[in-house]
Amino acid sequence: MTTIGIILGTTRPGRVGPQIAEWVHKTADARTDADFEVVDIADYDLPLFDEPRSPRMGTYEHDHTRAWSAKIAGLDGFVFVTPEYNRSIPAALKNAIDFVYKEWNNKAAGFIGYGSNVGGARAVDHLRHIAGAVQLAAVYSQLHLSLQTDFEKFTTFVPTDRHEAALEQLLTEVIALSNALAPLREA
Repeated sequence: MTTIGIILGTTRPGRVGPQIAEWVHKTADARTDADFEVVDIADYDLPLFDEPRSPRMGTYEHDHTRAWSAKIAGLDGFVFVTPEYNRSIPAALKNAIDFVYKEWNNKAAGFIGYGSNVGGARAVDHLRHIAGAVQLAAVYSQLHLSLQTDFEKFTTFVPTDRHEAALEQLLTEVIALSNALAPLREA
């Protein structure tokens, strides 16, 4: 069975991302065409990139890198949940992506952005470019959530039917593309 990781892309105290990731997970768990799990980069306590060799080598010196590598390698695709920080993604997410390379290759990626002004659109745009650099294949659909209109008092996520429909489409695309790329991962 295809396994999709829901990557929680910020480590900041007080973050609202876990609410979104749990909503994605709850919605996804109702499906029978894939398994899903939330992957919180905060749980991996990754320092700033500290491996002496390029991730393209696939030889890791540190236990934290080996643990992160094993987690990403064991997944077939991803849904990234990212806030927009200063018109881009959080440094913790970029750092986590940079730690490994081949573990991302030939897997599908979907994106959910959130933020104040444009619902994380600029973060998602940057993340699409970064994903391409590690050979992640981005799906077409994406979600954008506004802290002003999709959260009560900027702190409590309140999904609507519109969000549910968009999420289902995104999940369908991530699963389909993950399955289509499986022969490349096996090669």
